[in-house]
Amino acid sequence: MCGRFELKTSFVNLPKVLQQDYPSGLEIKYKPQDLIRPNEPVLVIKNEGKMKTTFMSWGFISPWTKDPFDKERPRPFNARSETVAEKKLFSGSWKYKRCLIPSSGFFEKRFRIRKENYETFWLGGIWSKWSSPDGAEIESCCVLTTEPNDLIKSLHHRMPVVVPNGFEEKWTEQVKDFDELKKLLPIMMSWSPDGWILEEVNKAEINQMSLF
Repeated sequence: MCGRFELKTSFVNLPKVLQQDYPSGLEIKYKPQDLIRPNEPVLVIKNEGKMKTTFMSWGFISPWTKDPFDKERPRPFNARSETVAEKKLFSGSWKYKRCLIPSSGFFEKRFRIRKENYETFWLGGIWSKWSSPDGAEIESCCVLTTEPNDLIKSLHHRMPVVVPNGFEEKWTEQVKDFDELKKLLPIMMSWSPDGWILEEVNKAEINQMSLF
C-alpha cells in the first residue's frame, strides 16, 4: 500500500458510528478529501471508555519524545501487524490505543483500491498521545499493515489492515491483557479481495510515493 488514501464520502453518508460523538462543528467543517498524505490530519475513531470521533495527525509520535517536530526522527505512518505487540514504540498503543481510520480508497502505484460499491471502510490503526511539560497535547496515529491478498500482491508486499464493519467497538475497546488481544489477530490477517477492485488513475492525481 502506498502512503496515500482518500475519504471522498460526504458527511451524511459517513458510517453512523462516526456521527455519534464528534467535535462541535465537524458537520460544517468536514470536507471530502481526494488525497490524504502522511503528517496531515485524519478523521479517527478512538475509545477511552466510549467511542469518539476526533482528528489526529497521520504519523506516529512517541509519547516520550522530547520534540515531536524533530525532523531527524521520522514519524512512522505504518506498523507491521505481525510485530506491533513486540515493538517498544507500539506495544502500549496496541494494547490500549487502537483506532479506526475511515477511507473510501487507497493508492498503490497507478491504482486506486476501493470497494466495488464505493462503501467507506475502516483502516485499522493505533494511536498515541504526546504531552508537553506545559500541558499541550498532540494525538497521532499510524496504519497497521499485513500480508497482501491476491488483489494487492502484484503491486506491493504489504497492504493495510481492514477492519470489518460491525467490529468497531471490539477493535477500539481497551483490554485487560494480551490474551484478550489475541482475539483480534484474525481481523489483522489478509482480508478477502471479493468485492474490491483496482481502478487505474492518472499518476499526477496521486503524486505517487510508495510508503507502505
